[in-house]
Formats: sequence, C-alpha cells, structure tokens
Amino acid sequence: YRFDYFAPANDFREEELVSFIEGIRILGDPARKIGVVSKSDAGSSALKIVPGGDGGVDTSLKRAGQNLIIIAFEPLGANHIGSYGYAKNTTPNLDTFAAEAFFFENAVSPSSWSLPVFMSWFTSLYPSRHGVVNKYSRYSEKEKVIANLAELSPSAITLAKVLKDNGYRTVAFTGGSSLDPEYGFAQGFDEYHAEESFGGFDATMVQGLDWLIKNHKEKFFLFIQGYDVHGKYPLKREHLGRFLGKPYQGPSKATEEEYWALRDRNLESGEITLPAEEIRLLKAVYDAKIYEADRRFGEFTARLHDLGLFENTVIVVSSGSGNEYLEHGRIDHGHSLYEELIHVPLLIRIPGAKNRRIPELVRTVDLMPTVIDTLNVDSGNELKARMQGVSLLPLMSGETMALDAVSETDYLNRSFKKSLKTNDGWKFIVSLDSEKRELYNLNEDPHEIMNVISQQPRLAYEMEQKLFRILKSE
Repeated sequence: YRFDYFAPANDFREEELVSFIEGIRILGDPARKIGVVSKSDAGSSALKIVPGGDGGVDTSLKRAGQNLIIIAFEPLGANHIGSYGYAKNTTPNLDTFAAEAFFFENAVSPSSWSLPVFMSWFTSLYPSRHGVVNKYSRYSEKEKVIANLAELSPSAITLAKVLKDNGYRTVAFTGGSSLDPEYGFAQGFDEYHAEESFGGFDATMVQGLDWLIKNHKEKFFLFIQGYDVHGKYPLKREHLGRFLGKPYQGPSKATEEEYWALRDRNLESGEITLPAEEIRLLKAVYDAKIYEADRRFGEFTARLHDLGLFENTVIVVSSGSGNEYLEHGRIDHGHSLYEELIHVPLLIRIPGAKNRRIPELVRTVDLMPTVIDTLNVDSGNELKARMQGVSLLPLMSGETMALDAVSETDYLNRSFKKSLKTNDGWKFIVSLDSEKRELYNLNEDPHEIMNVISQQPRLAYEMEQKLFRILKSE
C-alpha cells in the first residue's frame, strides 16, 4: 500500500497523523489495523507504517508455543540440490524433507559468505546495516579490531533474544570460524557452542541431539550449522567415485590443502583458468561432501522423529551461499554476487501444514520475521519497523508478494560489490572498487553471461538508485 499525506510544515502534528493512520481500515478486511512506529532515532520525525493483524495470512499456519530448529548447510548452493533441479543425486534426504515443506524456489542470500549472511539471518538487517561485513572492523599494522555486532549495531535485536524473551531455551551448535561468538553471534543464546574451526554436522548434529535428548520437553530454539561442504572440510573419499564418473586423469590429489592453495591464488589473481578435468574433479569433491552432509541430515531428522519433535517443531533448512567452479572465472565464494553464490535453498516445514512450492523471489533476510510470525511471539512494533526483511507467511498462505533482493560482499576487504535482483527477473551488480556495472535479464540469461547494460542504461540507472535507496532506508 502507498499512503501520501500533505500538510503545511507549520501545521504538521505527528500525533494527529498517527491517530488518523491508525483509524484506517483495509477494504474487505476491516479487522486488520495499521500500526505506526515513530523513528525519532533516525534524526528526524520520520514515521514507518507497519501492517498489523493477520490480513492475507492463513492463521492455521501459526504455531504458538512450538519449538524452532534452524539448520544451515555451508556453503550449499541451490544449483547442486536434487529438488532444485540438479541432475546428480546429491541430496536424497533433503529432497524427502523438501517434499513436506514450504519450498522456496527462488531464495536469495544477502551476501556470498558466512559471516555477514548469518548475522543478517539473526537480525533481519542487510550487511551494511548491521555492520559486520568483515572479520575486522578496523585493520592496520597498528590496530586490529574484531568486528562485533554489539559495537557496530548496538540497537540490533537478534532472533535468539526475541525468543529468549518469550520463554524459549536458546541453544546453538556451530562449526565456528566465521560463526565464532566473538563476532556477536552468541547474543541472545543461553548456550552458544563453536568449539571447532570449520566443524561439520558430524560434531554439531551429534551435540545437538545430545542436548535434545535431555531437553526436548522444554520449549526451545536450536540452531545447528556445519561446514561439511566447505573447501576446508575433509572429504570422505568413498563417495567421490559416485560423482566423478569416469576415472580422473590429472595430477591433483583432491586434498583440502590443494583446494585452499587454489582459493588463495584465486584471491590474489582474480580470474583463473583450469583444465576441464580439474573442474570436473572439484565439482565431484563438492558433490561428495554434499552427499555425506545429506546423510548426516537424514540421520538427524530420523532422530527428531524418534523424539516426537516433527509434531511440535518448526524446522527451517537453508544455506549461507553456494560455491563457484569457474562459472565466472573464479573458485570458492565471497568474491562475487552471481547466482551460483547467492541462490540458496530455503525450506520451512510447519507441522501439519500442507506443503507448497513458492516460485516468487524471497530473501533469507526474511527468515527472522517469518519465524517470529509463525511462532506468534511478541516482538513489538519497533522491531518490526527496524527489520529489513518481511514475514513470508502471506506467500505461504497463497497470497502474492513482489519482493526485491539486495546482496552485498566486502569479502576480506578484497571485493566490494552490491546487487539488486528484482521480482520480475532483472539483476544489477555494481563493483564499488572498479566502478564496473552489470545488468542481466535472468528470464532470458539465467547464467548471467550477457551483460546488457549498454542496451538498457536507463533501467540500470533506476535499479542502482533503488539499490542504494533500499540500503539507506530506515
């Protein structure tokens, strides 16, 4: 909805405007009210209109008092998942879970690497808003200051804090590294575990199950994350042949050390070239890791069934980013914002709810408001106004929503890019360091091969203005 209000500056009274807006009723839904939150902290007397009530939402999807589990594979791109169209059988257990869930076909990550992404998950703020865009907020020979949410965005409220304030036990088992508590991830958690560096589900899901066996009768929020498909994570070699096909003919031993050396070369040199045989091996290693992570996910969900938690727990599965294998001349993730990195899975299973495939564009920055809405917990209008994501329950109820997605990366202070993906299939990318601009028509060019900015300069200009307007909005 759009609401325009004109009044002479000398006659403007904020309380009168608030009273007027709160008296508005939506045609066909008179019970739905509209709330107004003052944004005086923005430095001016700005107002933000907040839709209230349950207009457009199937209230049978709400699960007040139920548990919440969020599971994060990292870095798992949608393009390597069977239910998202991948030809190889990498994810049989995840595909089974997806068949029972709300399946978001076009979910976009707010960045292309772990640290800023997961901070966005838990604050519903884009990276440049929460400020945790790199591991250091200040880095020089004289000064090295670890980035921390409480210092960079002291007014930010995390999902864990909201749920804890509403009576939930809040616990996390993570693979550490970019999710170490020193960055502020522990904010709001009763327990936050990150004992390993680049740890996987073999540790975090085991720890999570041990905790659940002892505490599953309490109301809880459990976050489990693993780096099982990361280049740093050890490969279980018995799965490699399944995805390699014909024997590999080359010098590589497919070790983590080789991959990391290649990733460092990629960072230093920019675009790199590799023989097709090496790319085939790298993709097979990635798929084999995904397959093993999926096996562990299957074991975990089977135990959730045994504990009766599938009947009283909302379960969300997603990922921070994908991985690139020379689709745009690079390896790994973080360095760019192309689709292979920011198109991620998003699955939400609500007990007893009918599954639905949702083709519309959504953002994982919408995760926090969506689960708050689903669990029907009190978060207050002030937080609703502050969050840059929105609840996806209207989409899950069969309504339509026209959302645009912003993504950003300042990866290791080497790549400075921002992008806007629109709900009608356009994608704009700007590189702040080189001032390069790109425009893609994803409806005709889903792999982002043809930069059409010279044919559509006006559209590119408008999208760039919109991109920065979204990022600056209060």
